[in-house]
Amino acid sequence: MNRPITALFAALEALLVVGIGIGISLVPLTFLWAFQYGLQIDWTVFWRASVDIWLLGHGADVRLTLDPVTAVALGFPGAGNPFIVSIAALGFALLTVLLGVRAGRRITETPYARLGTLVAIAAFGGLSFGVTMSALHEFARPSIWQGTVFPTLIFTIGLLIGSGLASRRLARMPGRTATGGGAARSARWWGSLPEHVRTVAAQSLRGGTAAVAVVILVSGILLAVMVVGNYAQIVSLYEGIHSGVLGGIAVTLAELAFLPNLVIWTGAWLIGPGFAIGAGSSVGPLGTSLGPLPAVPILGALPTGAHAFGFVGLLVPIVAGFLVGVLIRPAVVRALDGRGALVLTGVGIGVVGGIIFGLLAWISGGSAGPGRLAAVGPDALAVGLFAALEFAVPAIIGLLAGRPARSK
Repeated sequence: MNRPITALFAALEALLVVGIGIGISLVPLTFLWAFQYGLQIDWTVFWRASVDIWLLGHGADVRLTLDPVTAVALGFPGAGNPFIVSIAALGFALLTVLLGVRAGRRITETPYARLGTLVAIAAFGGLSFGVTMSALHEFARPSIWQGTVFPTLIFTIGLLIGSGLASRRLARMPGRTATGGGAARSARWWGSLPEHVRTVAAQSLRGGTAAVAVVILVSGILLAVMVVGNYAQIVSLYEGIHSGVLGGIAVTLAELAFLPNLVIWTGAWLIGPGFAIGAGSSVGPLGTSLGPLPAVPILGALPTGAHAFGFVGLLVPIVAGFLVGVLIRPAVVRALDGRGALVLTGVGIGVVGGIIFGLLAWISGGSAGPGRLAAVGPDALAVGLFAALEFAVPAIIGLLAGRPARSK
């Protein structure tokens, strides 16, 4: 495969990722345009809507202005003023990362992996800029620079992860050498650090990530239980919006795109601070206070009122931190002596876990509409601080109380 073919292959990979991302919402909206609206509306309306949804899914802000009829129908002050929607449907970002990993692995297997990677990033950036410009409208205007940079950055992350995975696999194959020297230079720098620094940093990163993963796993299970338990309420909300079959499918796809957000919000509920669905509302383990909610069926799964056993949810991050501390203790003890290293590792687990959960809470929330809907999601700072404390203290206890490592 020569250079021009490699470049073309990489550009097509970028085009595929953009096409799949936009097509997920464009296909059902096109069916809606054809069968429910009888081709009476300009199709570009649905194209712009699909692009706006895709850009929102990657964190780009979209400035919306309601038409006068809709603003009057809503009936609250300021409904006709422009407002920013910034909440990201993280399902689209997750899909871009996964497709980027696939593209990175495929491009790394070509003879000109660096060229292919650069071309893929440039092509994706150009496509992002192009679709952003195509969606500009007086009633819905996405941020041009965010629409260009944010999706490209997310794709680049997936691309580099895939490239790294493929490079490691190629390096283990007889007679093959991984492309690029970045990984080798990073390995040499890491090896030059003192052993106690490498051990504490590596185990803190591993433990903090594992603790977050445990809470997210439990959050996903709890969310599924809540959806099943409130199935009747969700169905009644579907019936109330009168969207029809195609409209119901479109709404369901939108809810699936927000599924990662809902899992993170459930995790914030387990951590303690909970989350908000509009200014002045709160959904937490010890009680729920909600005002008027948008007619989104999945919101029917939200708990209501006070919960006598809501505090039990707070045990999830505490147990996760303790188990992680117990499990990584042998690795720390084999490399280092003294309780100081164990305590420092436990603190590191809390810091890493708090930063990760705080970032997840930050990217999962934002503005979802005018008025009180300008504040939706968890408080990132509160979630990060609570998570750091709830991971660090039990992790330290687990590290100090765990079984001693057996000497070889």
